[in-house]
Amino acid sequence: MNASCLWKLKKWKFSRKHAEIFRGCLIPTRDYLCPVKLPRPRINSFCPTSQVHQRIMSPVDYAKKVAAIKAIDEYIKDNYIIGVGSGSTIVYAVERLAQRVKDEKLHVVCVPTSYQARQLIVNHKLQLGDLDIYPKLDCAIDGADEVDANMTLIKGGGGCLTQEKIVASCAKQFIVIGDESKESQKLGEKYKKGIPIEVIPMAYCPVQQKVEALFGGSAELRMAKMKAGPLVSDNGNFILDWKFPDSQFDWASVNTTIKMIPGVVETGLFVNMASKVYYGMADGSVREHKLQ
Repeated sequence: MNASCLWKLKKWKFSRKHAEIFRGCLIPTRDYLCPVKLPRPRINSFCPTSQVHQRIMSPVDYAKKVAAIKAIDEYIKDNYIIGVGSGSTIVYAVERLAQRVKDEKLHVVCVPTSYQARQLIVNHKLQLGDLDIYPKLDCAIDGADEVDANMTLIKGGGGCLTQEKIVASCAKQFIVIGDESKESQKLGEKYKKGIPIEVIPMAYCPVQQKVEALFGGSAELRMAKMKAGPLVSDNGNFILDWKFPDSQFDWASVNTTIKMIPGVVETGLFVNMASKVYYGMADGSVREHKLQ
C-alpha cells in the first residue's frame, strides 16, 4: 500500500508534520495499517554544509548557526576563559562549544552575561566561572541587535546589556556573531526598537526627560510581556528604549553623556569594543568584518 492510499484510508489531514515524517526528518508515532519504511537522514548537526539540516531550519536560524560555528572554531582554544553572551544566536555557539569540548577534550571556563547564558552553560555541562575568580578573559562571544560600518553595536534587546558590556570589557577579544540582517551602514537603519538604557527604577522618569531634551527622539519604558508592568532586568532595574532621531551622532560622545546622567546604570551602545564580526548567510557562507 503506498503512502497516498494510506492517507485516504485513514482519512487524516495531511499536515506539515506528516510531510516531515515522509521526508524522513521525524520518527513516525502512529500505528500504520502496514509496515512503512521511512529512512532517517544522517545529519551532522554542526556541519554548515549539511543540506538536510539547512532544509529543516529557517534561513535566519541557519545563518546564525554558521556564524556561531565559525567563530567558536576560529577563536576558542584549550585553557581559554570565555565570556558567553546572551540571546538566540548564542545558543548555537554554546552547542558548538560543548561539542568541541567533548570531542577535543578542551578545558575551558565559561563566564555568563545573564541568567539565560548561565543556564546554557550548566545545561551543556560546561565549566561555569565568574568575574570574581576570572576577572580577565581570553575571549567573549556575543550577538548584537545592529552593527554599523564602524562596528559600533546596539545591544540589549534581551535586557542583558549591563552584564554583557562588563564581560566584554574584561576580554582580550570581543567577537560578535549574527545573521546578515544585523549589518547596517549606520545605527537605526534596520533596528527600529531604539538603544536600551538600563536605569535605577526610581530614576527612570528624570532620565527619560533628560535624554529626550539632550538628543531628541523618545525614550520609552520597556514593558514586560508575561507580567504586568515594566520589564525588570537581571540586576533588578528598568530599561528605557531610546528611539533616536535620524541624525548624525558621535556615538562615543552620546554614550558618555548618557552614562553621566544620575540614575543611568549602562547603555546598549558598544563603541570601539568589537574585535571582529561574523555575519552568517542563508546559503551557509560567512562574511567577516574587522576594522583595519
